[in-house]
Amino acid sequence: MSDGSGMKKPDLRALPRVKDRISFLYLERCKINRIDGAITVTDLRGTVHVPAASLSVLLLGPGTNISHRAMELIGTTGISVLWVGEQGVRYYANGHPLTHSSRLLTQQAKLVSNTRSRVAVARKMYQMRFPGEDVSTLTMQQLRGREGARVRSIYRRASKETGVPWNGREYDPDNFGASDPVNMALSAAHACLYGVTHSIIVALGCSPGLGFIHGGHERSFVYDIADLYKGTITIPIAFEIAAKEHQDIGSVTRHRVRDAISDGNLLKQCVKDIRSLLLDNTEVKDVEVDVLYLWDEKKGRVPNAVSYGKEVLGEDGEDEEVMAEEDGYGTIVDDEI
Repeated sequence: MSDGSGMKKPDLRALPRVKDRISFLYLERCKINRIDGAITVTDLRGTVHVPAASLSVLLLGPGTNISHRAMELIGTTGISVLWVGEQGVRYYANGHPLTHSSRLLTQQAKLVSNTRSRVAVARKMYQMRFPGEDVSTLTMQQLRGREGARVRSIYRRASKETGVPWNGREYDPDNFGASDPVNMALSAAHACLYGVTHSIIVALGCSPGLGFIHGGHERSFVYDIADLYKGTITIPIAFEIAAKEHQDIGSVTRHRVRDAISDGNLLKQCVKDIRSLLLDNTEVKDVEVDVLYLWDEKKGRVPNAVSYGKEVLGEDGEDEEVMAEEDGYGTIVDDEI
């Protein structure tokens, strides 16, 4: 089927896999259009052509102007689009998950719906933040107590290193200026971190609302994942900012967090950590992007696009379904849906 520009819509299986693509491309203050199968990016310095199929995620920052034809190409080549703040420190919206697979989402829902597996994931999160401790037998209450003690020690150490007095986390979410400088900086820094982790979660196709430690909020999983990096990123930055006199603490803090994540290492680590939390060690790899299965309560999943219905007696005496008129093996492209 033609897309109206003379180019045939590519077969999903013919597109590069996620592991073969650039992880993300951040753009700001430019015009985005398309020429054939390439995205064109134009600013005061000129125009650059980017092969659309080479991208996984396109981050659109302030001042971007994107054409309908560019979005059309982005949709047909499976690129995720995220509308973000400067350098990605705020998350506004997304247009498409990075993956066509629901594997991570299904696994997330499975793990969070069982008390034992939910506690197990919470323990893994704790060990990511504070390695070297055996928490294999701790309850959620015990985990919260130990986490609280460790986090308080991080605040005390940051206070001692910067000379900024610390009297606890006190802030009014509806009145940013009502807090002391360090709490204002913490609020601004954490907000940036939430935006970054939110964008990664939705790009992977996970649910921001299905948290393991936090619950009951549409961003529970965002808070879970963001907590993994506060001790190394946002808390030190906030105390450093508070140690100096700044007229606009919010702006200065956001720029510092932006600079801290601009090398892309946080995004890579966040993707790695989410997959490690949700998948077994043997499964932590690129998930399938073009396979659709049918669910089965006994076998887990069976091939799609086959004709079922004829039953025979199996070796164990139970009825077994036989596939007839096989048409493909679980693979489907958008045009077939």
